[in-house]
Amino acid sequence: MSRHRPAPDLGHVDTWVFDLDNTLYPAACNLFAQVDVKMRTFIQNLLGLDETEARNLQKGYFLSHGTTLKGLMDNHGIAPEAFLEFVHDIDVTPVPPNPKLAGILERLPGRKLIFTNGSVSHAENVMTRLGVGHCFEGIFDIVHSDYVPKREIGPWRRFVETHAVAPASTAMFEDMAKNLIPAHELGMTTVWIPNGNAWSSDAAEGAHIHHVTEDLTGFLDAALGEIDRQDRKTSTD
Repeated sequence: MSRHRPAPDLGHVDTWVFDLDNTLYPAACNLFAQVDVKMRTFIQNLLGLDETEARNLQKGYFLSHGTTLKGLMDNHGIAPEAFLEFVHDIDVTPVPPNPKLAGILERLPGRKLIFTNGSVSHAENVMTRLGVGHCFEGIFDIVHSDYVPKREIGPWRRFVETHAVAPASTAMFEDMAKNLIPAHELGMTTVWIPNGNAWSSDAAEGAHIHHVTEDLTGFLDAALGEIDRQDRKTSTD
């Protein structure tokens, strides 16, 4: 496992897959704080709980089911569409546009995809704010995963089949270390982006983490530079 080497060797990669929240944009933007409040409010309204009770239930379901939504579906039979629409109705302006990231993504050879536990509409809002929406050919969201979170391998297999992904030539970028376990199991190159929260670093040690960086744009810039260097070397050999 490398911690943002100056020039990560990802020359074998032709499919670049990114989680969305706290991955494409820095965790310091704290968009999840808004989602967190919305989830708690949804639970309060649904079950008639006070704020503390709703928060405890929310966090308990996140830990036991992988997402709060899955816990609410399994235990209370909620309609997932209403939940997703409510909790993702947030202000994305804390995310700064990132033209440098857009330029790097445009130049990276191969396909770029989003694989998120959020919704397509939320992903589109964030990607538009970042200015990177045009760089991606597809979004695989929690609906495509049949509401099963990414810590399970089933959604990964469905993602691979849906988008005809070859795991051996795929790199996955993700802020939750445990979500990279099934990606590694399938044969993907994994890049962990710590977000400073305890749940981000759960299962952070092990062979399933190949690279670690706190700077996605810098990491991809270095990777692109190494790919360009290898291409120039090949052309002169």
